[in-house]
Amino acid sequence: MDQADNRVAARAPRFDLEEQGMRHLGMVHWNLTAPHLYEYAVARREGELGLGGSFVVNTGRHTGRSPRDKYIVNEPGTKAAVDWGAVNQPIDPERFDSLQQRMLAYLQGRELFVQDLYAGADPEYRLPVRVISPSAWHSLFSRNMFIRPPEVELEGFRPAFTILHAPEFKAIPELDGIRSETFILVNFASGFVLIGGTRYAGEIKKSVFGYLNFVLPTRDVLPMHCSANVGSKGDCAIFFGLSGTGKTTLSADPSRTLIGDDEHGWSPRGIFNFEGGCYAKVINLSPTAEPEIYATITRFGTVLENVVLDPVTRMPDVDDDSLTENTRACYPLDFIPNADERGMAPHPKNVIMLTCDAFGVMPPIAKLSAEQAMYHFLSGYTARVAGTEVGVSEPQATFSTCFGAPFMPRHPSEYAKLLGDRVARYKADCWLVNTGWSGGAYGVGKRMAIAHTRALLQAALDGSLAGAPMRQDPNFGFLVPESCADLPANVLDPRGTWSDKRAYDEIARDLRGRFENNFTEFEPFVGSEVKRAAIRAAA
Repeated sequence: MDQADNRVAARAPRFDLEEQGMRHLGMVHWNLTAPHLYEYAVARREGELGLGGSFVVNTGRHTGRSPRDKYIVNEPGTKAAVDWGAVNQPIDPERFDSLQQRMLAYLQGRELFVQDLYAGADPEYRLPVRVISPSAWHSLFSRNMFIRPPEVELEGFRPAFTILHAPEFKAIPELDGIRSETFILVNFASGFVLIGGTRYAGEIKKSVFGYLNFVLPTRDVLPMHCSANVGSKGDCAIFFGLSGTGKTTLSADPSRTLIGDDEHGWSPRGIFNFEGGCYAKVINLSPTAEPEIYATITRFGTVLENVVLDPVTRMPDVDDDSLTENTRACYPLDFIPNADERGMAPHPKNVIMLTCDAFGVMPPIAKLSAEQAMYHFLSGYTARVAGTEVGVSEPQATFSTCFGAPFMPRHPSEYAKLLGDRVARYKADCWLVNTGWSGGAYGVGKRMAIAHTRALLQAALDGSLAGAPMRQDPNFGFLVPESCADLPANVLDPRGTWSDKRAYDEIARDLRGRFENNFTEFEPFVGSEVKRAAIRAAA
């Protein structure tokens, strides 16, 4: 195609809302920038301004995701491909169509805000996404969260995935065959998701992640719930981890370039960020430990969810959890000084799996084989701290397969096999890092010193730890370094840090049993090598 043809393509007519079944439209605002969206959001009293210019909103009774209200349309393309169950609940196509038509009728004549965006920094795999909402601040959230196309690409933009968002519209459970008035319904065949009955903006973000988790494996891409960064020598590292394990904190290393903090793909070309922004949890955010993130809470363009403002200064109070502990800041990725605006990186040299072991029996770091990496990826282990609920007197093990079970439509073994293939093909070193307790379980031992964790990570990332002498852990079978420069040797031996060795052995056996019981469901789907890794880990 010559330059003239390129100009013609750029002026191709926009795929308008009428072509997506919307009729009798009111005022429609296309791809407004942050200043314009602020004007509308303030005029419509959707939120209030914080000190420095952040836009602060209250999402009402929904201050987090509603996983029990998420459904996937059961149609020929998904019937055999989706791992149906409590996480991926089915709904009939007819029910979806009925609710979609009622939503479209509800939106007739209303003022709408439309954002045409990309999910996926790599042009080879990116997904054109359209977000349609009657809410200006949700439009700003979407514009922050995803990748904003150049203006020339907006003229002929054609979405592959459309989010129809109506937070004040409610379902009729007895008519729609669902649990409540809140709904997140995904139709992979039509490329639509319907979101209603909740103002929590994370549903918009995660619906795109779920769609990518369904479509990308068919294109030889592993979608991952992980952060990623790159060192000065171009060495990439990815960090898997559930909430509270340190995924964001440990990847936000000022000596390394941040690729993204939450969602990435691993393709034959390397790592790429799915998003163009960050959605950081800000409760108890520290201006000294996390200065880059803290700076965003008083910046124009940031959306703060359920953060309380000081009534006099209007300074966001990140220590106030009176609305929820799940307070959030949504801002463009370029608000972080050391972020890579391209959002792409080479194949990772190191794969880090983070766990917060409140039982205190996991070593602070362990080297995993490719098979053991698949095993721990499928397990997705961390532990809830005891004492957070009345009647809870000991840590509670939590297993969330692939470190993101609520967002994985396919069977977990599909993602694990892709991970195992990537690790073997690109010879990545895999590590399990415990950011939890040492010297005893929660209430007896102490939390791992962040300085020790960072020192161990640095040694892993610079390659020095991979060549260190190793011993095989008798409880879980993986290899544990015997020493690391500048660290006391006993730090690497979890049993040695316990004064009561018999108690350690008993709790370690109990945790092995939990791993074994959890892994039973995956054994029929993985190869013999992974099974042997599991047996070693539970022997």
